[in-house]
Amino acid sequence: MKKIQGRVWKFGDNINTDLISPGRYLAATIDAVKEHVLEAVNPRFAREAQKGDILVAGKNFGCGSSRESAPRALKALGIEAVIAESFARIFFRNSVATGLAVLSCPSVFKSFEEADILELDLEKARVKNLNRNITLQGNPLPQEMLEVLHKGGIPSLLKEMFGGR
Repeated sequence: MKKIQGRVWKFGDNINTDLISPGRYLAATIDAVKEHVLEAVNPRFAREAQKGDILVAGKNFGCGSSRESAPRALKALGIEAVIAESFARIFFRNSVATGLAVLSCPSVFKSFEEADILELDLEKARVKNLNRNITLQGNPLPQEMLEVLHKGGIPSLLKEMFGGR
């Protein structure tokens, strides 16, 4: 898997799936949901996020309900990866399943400012702040999770395995 590089958006602790993917839009298409991602926390985010941007967050990112639309909406918005101090378990698993790169990394929140450029080597679990010349070591993902992410998520992996049947 290649290195991922992008502009940072910062979000704090306990960002729940209701904030990521607001419930009042759940009946809408993912393209409609993505226009409202994290709007209660940062109203500019969904309008200004660009393909390749990366979220840096505090502790317990993705807590709350087991809303698969949360990582799907982030991915549809063009977010390349989410790196947080820690994740809610179900959000972490849903992200891998949908092909959104995620990594737990101690000290990541204090090591980045919004709009810094982050480089992620997911294979080595290494995170670099290219603006401030800081390198952090994250918690490595199991090889099976890396493989799912490399393939773009479980649906893509299954298509490859079973030829689209």
